[in-house]
This record gives sequence, C-alpha cells and structure tokens, in this order.
Amino acid sequence: MEYTTQFFKALGDNTRLRILALLFSGELCVCDITETLNLPQSTVSRHLSYLRNAGLVKSCRKQKWMHYRLVSHPDSLVSDVIRSLQQQLPVLETIREDQKNLKIYLEEKSEKGCHTDRKEAGTK
Repeated sequence: MEYTTQFFKALGDNTRLRILALLFSGELCVCDITETLNLPQSTVSRHLSYLRNAGLVKSCRKQKWMHYRLVSHPDSLVSDVIRSLQQQLPVLETIREDQKNLKIYLEEKSEKGCHTDRKEAGTK
C-alpha cells in the first residue's frame, strides 16, 4: 500500500507530469528537461528525485550529466496508469507545447551541442 500511495503522490504535481510526458519519448539529459520546461535545474532535479524515489524513473550518469528514463513496471496498476497517461497527457495544450519545445531544442542541440556546455564555455 505504501508504494501505491507514493506512486500517486508522485503523479500529483503538474511539473512531474510534464517531465513524465517528456520522458515518454525516451531517455533525456537533465539539461534537455530544464531547457524544454524553462525551469531552474534545481527545480527539475528535485522533481526528478521525487519521481526516482517513487520508482517511476531511473537515472544514469553519462560523463558529467545525469540522464533519466522511465522504468517499466510489472505491477499491473502502475503499468495501466502509465499507459493511460501516455494516451491522455498529449491531449493537454501544455504537454503539446512541451513536446514541440523539446523537438526544437533537440534539433538545435544536435547542431550546436548541449546548451549547458555552451554556457560553461562562455558562448551562447
């Protein structure tokens, strides 16, 4: 019962739902999420930590950046809710806008490199 409560609490926040919707398209670097949602890195990291602690996402370090992806669940309740979110969230305007922004950001990133790396190098 404790896991189920934590799972639904994790879904009870707009930012976390927006992050999950982005991760439905695949693994993302924390900088991808930060830039797409136009939120501070500390805010995004806090929400990702909450999702990780709820067992919804998994993280791995690639060089100096943390990457996140969704975790598949054997629990039928969790997998049914996640599947439902995958179908229903894209109907929301905010989610559609986030997906559009992610696509634009990733296209720019593939041409110019990670936005965060450019900031550290002193370029824009």
